[in-house]
Amino acid sequence: MTYEIEIGRGKRGRRAYSLDDIAIVPNRRTRDPQDVSVSWQIDAYKFDMPVIGAPMDSVMSPDSAIALGRLGGLGVLDLEGLWTRYENPQAVLDEIAGLDDETSSPAVTRRMQELYKAPIQPELIRSRLAEIRAAGVTVAGSLTPQRTQEHYKTVVAAGVDIFVIRGTTVSAEHVSKTHEPLNLKQFIYELDVPVIVGGAAGYTPALHLMRTGAAGVLVGFGGGATSTTRRALGIHSPMASAISDVAAARRDYMDESGGRYVHVIADGGMGSSGDIVKAIAMGADAVMLGSALARADEAPGRGWHWGPEAHHLESPRGDRVNVGTVGPLKEVLFGPGHHTDGTSNLVGALRRSMATAGYSDLKEFQRVDVVVSPYN
Repeated sequence: MTYEIEIGRGKRGRRAYSLDDIAIVPNRRTRDPQDVSVSWQIDAYKFDMPVIGAPMDSVMSPDSAIALGRLGGLGVLDLEGLWTRYENPQAVLDEIAGLDDETSSPAVTRRMQELYKAPIQPELIRSRLAEIRAAGVTVAGSLTPQRTQEHYKTVVAAGVDIFVIRGTTVSAEHVSKTHEPLNLKQFIYELDVPVIVGGAAGYTPALHLMRTGAAGVLVGFGGGATSTTRRALGIHSPMASAISDVAAARRDYMDESGGRYVHVIADGGMGSSGDIVKAIAMGADAVMLGSALARADEAPGRGWHWGPEAHHLESPRGDRVNVGTVGPLKEVLFGPGHHTDGTSNLVGALRRSMATAGYSDLKEFQRVDVVVSPYN
């Protein structure tokens, strides 16, 4: 039952829950973990696990996207990041990792803003995507809505398999007095590849994004490990409620469209295996991971993690944070785990939780019982 709380005489608000506020309740049946499937398919592309590498320079490089693809996931390259601005971005990555240890240092922010002022080079977009394609894995790249019209033809011509349009929040009805906004519905209709778009964190905006023809909707904004959006802009939506709301939009859109299924992808605020489990339980089909994968030895951030918001020229709303390293990517995903905090063996933990609750695949697991059980 949805109810509102009176905040004051002139404003009421709905109670919303974070992933920390809920817990999974096992059923009457249990299974062996090896009998559980964690495979996921979107459009024609099938993956061994519901894990997407977030398009962040500290997480995804061409090499780490290839590595994730070979392990059964999907790596998404940030096509506005360092890999498309510099022929040799390793020196820049090394500099960012070596900046002042203070997480929120203005000097760090200023230097990152300077480094990201280098122009995006279309030839580097082509060569980076070609490198991933040559490895034989699914090719995915991400642009913001503001830069999609400028670069999408280069991206499509380079042979991208899945196109991601990702921003802090993306709506199907952007209004501007200064420029012609991206017409998402027309853009997606004319594009020959599946499009994943977001973020969205509510029923209505997600439903409108689904009506544009998107193959998937990213859920969440302001909740990631590096984000200061809540402090800077006052915008936030607890992930458990956000995922559940968007999953409800998916259900209603299926009825409205005569059966068209749009994937719900939780994006942000999932730093441990328990968070991933609960995101799926709330209705997500897959998860887009940042900090959880930034801890891998292969991650380009070398134990540091940051997102595109950290170097925004006018309104930076993200930090460069030290997440450390826990081991090779394969160990982070499949174990063996040597950490008790849910930062390694992410997929193994998902499989074990599903087995403990008695479910055999991801779609079934979305029906698992949950309780509201906040940590003290």
